[in-house]
Amino acid sequence: MNTSIIPFDSKYAKDFATLNIEWLEKYFVVEPHDAALLEQCEDTIINQGGFIFFAKTDNAIAGTFSLIKIEDGIYELGKMAVSPKFQGQKIGQQLLEFCIEFSTTQGWKKLRLYSNRILENAIYIYGKYGFKEIPMEDHPPYQRSNIKMELILQK
Repeated sequence: MNTSIIPFDSKYAKDFATLNIEWLEKYFVVEPHDAALLEQCEDTIINQGGFIFFAKTDNAIAGTFSLIKIEDGIYELGKMAVSPKFQGQKIGQQLLEFCIEFSTTQGWKKLRLYSNRILENAIYIYGKYGFKEIPMEDHPPYQRSNIKMELILQK
């Protein structure tokens, strides 16, 4: 199977929402903040200075992630999901590697992410790629979040 990472195109907006909703409903619930990001991803992510990428495997969208702008040089890695049909094929790791490489070439300072400790594999992989746990703010953007991690890209 041949997997390539491709940038956002409006024709994939529905895939972005579907993959994430499928993942969220499996583990948690779709929160209002999620719905806004997923249903209007061009307005809430792309047009705000963010990015969305997809893993395309044999003409199927296998996975996705977004980089949501927090401030200049600091982005949230969010909305990462891999289709159940493609899980176990290291597509999430390919997306993560691409994400870090892309963010580094942009000259950004930091990537942050919010997750939940029940997602042990994901937390382990983030750690493997250099993300470190940092203190969570009092009111994180997602109710399900109980861990916040950060990757320093450049000092």
